[in-house]
Amino acid sequence: MDLREVAVEPVATAEDEVRYRRLMAARHFLGAPPKIGETLWYAARWRGAWVALAGFSAPALKCGARDRWIGWDFRTQYDRLHLVANNSRFLILRRAPNLGSRVLALCERRLAADWPERFGHPLLLLETFVDPARHRGAVYRAANWTRVGRTRGFRRVRGGYGAAPGGPKLVFVRPLVPDARARLTRSPLNPIDRHGGPKAMIPDDTMRSLPDCFLDIDDPRRRQGRRHPLPVVLAIAAGATLCGARGYKAMAEWAADLSPRARERFRCRHRGGRHEVPSEYVIRDVLVRVDPDQLDRALQRFRAAAGGDDGEAVAIDGKTMRNAIYGDAPAADAAEPAAGKIGAGECQVHILGAVGQRSGVTHTQKK
Repeated sequence: MDLREVAVEPVATAEDEVRYRRLMAARHFLGAPPKIGETLWYAARWRGAWVALAGFSAPALKCGARDRWIGWDFRTQYDRLHLVANNSRFLILRRAPNLGSRVLALCERRLAADWPERFGHPLLLLETFVDPARHRGAVYRAANWTRVGRTRGFRRVRGGYGAAPGGPKLVFVRPLVPDARARLTRSPLNPIDRHGGPKAMIPDDTMRSLPDCFLDIDDPRRRQGRRHPLPVVLAIAAGATLCGARGYKAMAEWAADLSPRARERFRCRHRGGRHEVPSEYVIRDVLVRVDPDQLDRALQRFRAAAGGDDGEAVAIDGKTMRNAIYGDAPAADAAEPAAGKIGAGECQVHILGAVGQRSGVTHTQKK
């Protein structure tokens, strides 16, 4: 096989996604992956045939070996996890020398352009976990990934953490830019590395209550042919947006990956023994035609209900403290600075505060 003829392309069509899931379910020991949140799937082709598959998704919330290698604290970690992606699946369909490392290298090049275009922010680092009982990570070593340690053998379960079957995993990382660790740890965060909207986990009670927020909105569709109630479509679109979905296709993909219980909580239509979710066309049709004023009022009610106390806004403001100076002292032979002047190596103190607009309470203040 001439590796120069191998090309990596995103799995874009519905037919290819079905084929991707089927191959993963049949030939990967972890089975078919879910597609939730920020996820990209790739297929490597050689002369028109699929020879390898790879999937990249959200990183592990906590991984001691990775976090120590990066060198960030827990506050920085939660703010910048979106700049890391996990190679959650890698499947080689046809054996050939150096094919695996070639495909990984091609995926890295694609991710540098595809991820910002799709999700609005760059990727700085890739991670993956290798089960030493099955593999040694030779493909990742050949592709210049760095082994940074082992996991402790735990995984997240309902109510906390449990022992993962199979024991600890090998942790490999691969920086996508030369200064990945510096950009992940420096303060403040570079504006180009920030992601757009806030994201949230959707609790069970929120799933059940979201459709009620849209009961008073007029349905712009004709009665004939309605398969999904309007409140259900709007609730799923709102839930997908809260979880970071951008665009109609991302909303539909998020909805398609909902579990049966989540679909039931959203009150999806029940037919043929299963709950059906609205398609991309239905979501687009509803959001384009629904009355924007009614939708805005409904979202404001949801925000007020989910805001806790009173949905109080927080004002951020900065002040320069007059006659407050900090920094290194001037050199011994330097002239004494005049009154009100700043000496060498010194600067005025600036205070940034967060104040509740209604209550007037200062929530935090930083120098």
